[in-house]
Amino acid sequence: MTERLTIRRPDDWHVHLRDGDMLEAVARYTARQFARAIVMPNLTPPVTSLAAAAAYRDRILAALPAGNRFTPLMTCYLTDGADADEIARGHAEGVWTACKLYPAHATTNSAHGVTDIRALTAVLETLQRIGMPLLIHGEVTDREIDIFDREAVFVERTLAPLVHDFPGLKIVLEHITTAEAADFVTAAGPNVAATITPQHLHLNRNALFDGGLQPHAYCLPVIKRERHRLAVRAAAVSGSPSFFLGTDSAPHGRARKEAACGCAGIFNAPYALESYLAVFDEEGALDRFEGFASEHGARFYGLPLNEGTVTLERGDVAVPELIGAGDTAVVPFHAGQTLGWRFVG
Repeated sequence: MTERLTIRRPDDWHVHLRDGDMLEAVARYTARQFARAIVMPNLTPPVTSLAAAAAYRDRILAALPAGNRFTPLMTCYLTDGADADEIARGHAEGVWTACKLYPAHATTNSAHGVTDIRALTAVLETLQRIGMPLLIHGEVTDREIDIFDREAVFVERTLAPLVHDFPGLKIVLEHITTAEAADFVTAAGPNVAATITPQHLHLNRNALFDGGLQPHAYCLPVIKRERHRLAVRAAAVSGSPSFFLGTDSAPHGRARKEAACGCAGIFNAPYALESYLAVFDEEGALDRFEGFASEHGARFYGLPLNEGTVTLERGDVAVPELIGAGDTAVVPFHAGQTLGWRFVG
């Protein structure tokens, strides 16, 4: 039995670091385990300009402990009026790594998102031409579509035609939750990939109602039936380069989660690698963990692999019930549980 695992330093290809006091409270956890991270731009107001992206990057770096070598990779929040020329300029200048497409009102702070993907034809053509990835929150927002079906409908209605019309466009379907999404990405070819969160590997939708309504299991896309969890889990451990790590760590203060209208999002950054590794261990796929965590994403983005390493070892680690204090006190994923792997560093 493997007791100790050392891998190339990994990256997080989807994280929410927030801003202000929350940024100060949570950025260190992502930087502790990961060399780089794709940082989501759904702030208030959203990051839609080069100046806003550069300023946000500076705030992230200022929030990190002295001497930390973490690199935030910034994304452009797409709106119906997105400027293709500015996006290309920002990519050439190294400010933006990718563009993020939120269907309007799909998730937290997405009110300014895209209402009609056809309005983005010039942007999509530009992204395809310059090789800049398009990151997609893949859900329809029609109120008549069951919330548990919104990802599958998006794959059929929006993603399949998009891949057909822009075959050279690099697309990442974020935080997949369904068998339909896993199957589509598997069959789509090298220009389509997906990120997978730890919560969608561990939880099915029963967790939302286990002993009562559980707000800290609520995220978007919402967790699905057991058959979908198993399909996503199989994709993660398959060794396919089309699937890679993206935590979608999304902290909200405890009071905002436990409110009458609680926020969507799970804060998994403090024990992200331990959580993922538990799944690969259970599936007998420890030999495939480095690819998923450290290699597939970098290769898809066309970035160099990291030089350093991290080590995890078997051993109990107790996840606290709460991290932080005051308005930035957050309930972490696996709160109150004991994980079987420990991050050594």
